[in-house]
Amino acid sequence: MSYQLSKKELIKEIVKSGKDPYYFINNYAKISHPIHGLVPFKTYDFQQELLEDFNDYRFNIVLKARQMGISTITAAYVSWLMLFHRDKNILVMATKFQTASNLVKKVKAIIKTLPEWVRIASISVDNRSSFELTNGSQIKAASTSGDAGRSEALSLLVIDEAAHVEGLDDLWTGLYPTISTGGRCIVVSTPNGVGNWFHQTYIDAEVQANDFHHVRLMWDLHPDRDQEWFEKETKNMSRRQIAQEFECNFNMSGETVIHPNDIAKIENNIKEPEYRTGFDRGLWIWQQYDPSCSYLISADVARGDGKDFSVFHVINLNTMEIVAEYQGKMTPDHYAPFLMDIGKQYGDCMLVVENNNIGYTVIEKIKELGYANVYHSIKSTHEYVEQYVAEGRTDCVPGFTTSSKTRPMILAKLEEFIRNNIISIYSSRLLNEIKTFVWNNNKPEAMRGYNDDLVMALAIACWVRDTALSANKKDIEYTKALMNSFAKSSIVMNTTIPGMTGHKAINKSKQIKQRQEHAWLFKG
Repeated sequence: MSYQLSKKELIKEIVKSGKDPYYFINNYAKISHPIHGLVPFKTYDFQQELLEDFNDYRFNIVLKARQMGISTITAAYVSWLMLFHRDKNILVMATKFQTASNLVKKVKAIIKTLPEWVRIASISVDNRSSFELTNGSQIKAASTSGDAGRSEALSLLVIDEAAHVEGLDDLWTGLYPTISTGGRCIVVSTPNGVGNWFHQTYIDAEVQANDFHHVRLMWDLHPDRDQEWFEKETKNMSRRQIAQEFECNFNMSGETVIHPNDIAKIENNIKEPEYRTGFDRGLWIWQQYDPSCSYLISADVARGDGKDFSVFHVINLNTMEIVAEYQGKMTPDHYAPFLMDIGKQYGDCMLVVENNNIGYTVIEKIKELGYANVYHSIKSTHEYVEQYVAEGRTDCVPGFTTSSKTRPMILAKLEEFIRNNIISIYSSRLLNEIKTFVWNNNKPEAMRGYNDDLVMALAIACWVRDTALSANKKDIEYTKALMNSFAKSSIVMNTTIPGMTGHKAINKSKQIKQRQEHAWLFKG
């Protein structure tokens, strides 16, 4: 092109390219094609829009399907930024050094293959994972496990495959000061479950809770891909892999304990509480006490290290709805009377308090205050025992004990209740915990940096309701049936003896017949 243009026109072209990255890339940038070799870079519509976002917004977070050419368009944008701007300091980070290094190599290749007259700055320092231009702009690659970039001011920070970076929460805390004085940031990734920094930052960006501009790039935005291509690519992939690699679906991409389809059903039922009360507004109430219903309160007490919460659920046992919920950092000495007061408000209902750590102290305080409906169980079998019975035995403990034995049981019961739509959940706080409750080395637990207090309290409630309370209900029904049978029968208890006034001889045949009719009462 240069031989066709005058010097004045060349300068005009350079100025135009420097002002518009889209113009520069589509007219002068070349990329390596796996089949056709070095070819001109012609951007797709979604890539053009992304370029505009990179230029217009200081912070960008991109949720993408794989094989969309996002790394390439990012490299092209970085090459434009370095070439036409002096003294730009750019850092590319990824969980693997090779991933970051590959993006740097793409930037280098684009600059090296530019027409000489467009390349207004040349490479002065060239290393394997970094290089510098004669205009002072430089770029380098680093893995997220190192300390690169934390002590310097960055013009642009690029984090590739951010959802797969472990501990990015802490890393971001250290990196943010490097761009806080005017630097820019581009975060790119396919999804990798929920609860990680990338997921949280993206969903916060959706509701404008942070400074990031969010972009979602589905597989079907690519003009060369249709349903036939998709089916071929995903033929041998699992549902989780498809969600992660192509559908930009956070929930389906993660190994959550609760199935993503069930999580989606919960999301549809989420609603605001009627009241947010308490000194910390941590008590959420959806329904007030109904005298015709029975209730259960399941509580978990914070360890006291400030990292978790004291929580409880109030469950309507008739409808299996969570009608109230608390989450806060109330001190144990205040938490005990608070729990007792809520129990009284809901008909002196049973209090099931996890007795691990400081929970035992809270239980004893509740009993000391005179609350007479605290869950007790036998130490060895975890079998429910009523409080008045338990207090006369040495093998019973107050509260529920979460152990390596009981934890799988209660979580299995929770999953069963949610899967079968037995429990109704309205709380967004609980939903967020469910989303971040995942399998980690075959152990169900909260993702790093997240809590599972509400999840565990609900799991305990589901197990108690379906075991202890169900068994107790059967005993009550049996007793009622026994009493009704006596009431309806003609059996008369004869307490007299021959010779006493009013003594009547018993008709033996009638007695035998009655005992046969009610034989089930006398078994055992």
